[in-house]
Amino acid sequence: MKFHLVQPGTIGSKEEIQQGMAGQRKDLYLRYLEEIRQYVGMADDLGYASYGHNEHHLQLEGFEVTNHPGMFSLFIGQNSKRIKAATLGYVLPTHNPVRVAEEIATLDNMLQGRLIVGFTRGYQGRWVGSYASIQGVGATTPELAKSRDDIDTMNREIFEESVSVVKKAWMNSTFTHKGKWWQFPPEGGLPGHPAYEAYGAGVGPDGRVEEIGIAPRCYQDPHPPIYGAFAHSMRTITMWAREGGKPIVLANQMEFCEALWNKYIETAAKCGREVSRADAAAWGGILILADSKEEEERIRAEYEWQYNTWFKPFGQGLANYLIGTPDDICRQIEAAQKRLGFNEMWIQWGQGYRSFEKNQEDLHRFATEVIPNFADKDAEGTWV
Repeated sequence: MKFHLVQPGTIGSKEEIQQGMAGQRKDLYLRYLEEIRQYVGMADDLGYASYGHNEHHLQLEGFEVTNHPGMFSLFIGQNSKRIKAATLGYVLPTHNPVRVAEEIATLDNMLQGRLIVGFTRGYQGRWVGSYASIQGVGATTPELAKSRDDIDTMNREIFEESVSVVKKAWMNSTFTHKGKWWQFPPEGGLPGHPAYEAYGAGVGPDGRVEEIGIAPRCYQDPHPPIYGAFAHSMRTITMWAREGGKPIVLANQMEFCEALWNKYIETAAKCGREVSRADAAAWGGILILADSKEEEERIRAEYEWQYNTWFKPFGQGLANYLIGTPDDICRQIEAAQKRLGFNEMWIQWGQGYRSFEKNQEDLHRFATEVIPNFADKDAEGTWV
């Protein structure tokens, strides 16, 4: 089994955030970068499969300050030798999908394949609305959806079409696309150039550009592994089954999880893909590693302050806890794996609300006291 890490991206402690405007404090951000540099190096040495991060913008308050998926992935790659960077992920309703495809392909080459890519829809209205790739697209926050009946539909349509455009750009030397929300190239084509015709492709008989293509191609063939970052609905699971992405599920309701796994396998089969339970989806949760009930409650309270203050008002549900002693957590993983059949786990840990030293201790203990019960290291030093 592979074990991945995913960080919250918070740059200040509870006390520092409560002082206000932590996101604009240079001292906190520089400290955050140095801590991430050390976490990545430690995770690299310990055999974790990847180091994951999300995409959010305009975070004045100091929560989730990971505002460029490409640059942050490159930062991870530059500070490691083996571990993969995991973008979880590009919020596609805020991007031109062809530019995303090309940026990821460039990054894939720079990291020589040490890259995992996730795509998401975006649940924070302030920045999704400000960065919208198409005028009027909004976030998936329940409050926004209530104010406009079509907002979730528009977001989902743009997201799903964008995924198909990204894949089309990766899979073809040149391509065209005409959908509801995107058209490449624009109607009527684009001005040509003699070098396009002599040394490139996509030029029509009249010398105008009729097809486009990205450069470079992806380093991985045909492209980096695609993940559905934190999927929690049947419709999203169905979409990823059609597109071949692997959903990441951070839920503890096993009947619900089983239904997601079954739906993915069933839908993939209808699309002509035979998928095992191991490849249908990944599972995980929030790590609360503790040696006593008192310590459990204290760490849980540290996390839940962040959850109640930041995530809950956005309508985000509380994720699964991996909680207790190493033996407790092993039993929880074993029971879930036996029921669902996954071969990958994503672990959200205390970055941002636990002290740097405590986080280092947790990463080390999980890698030495939990992971060896489920995996062996390969020749490169990755737990598999």
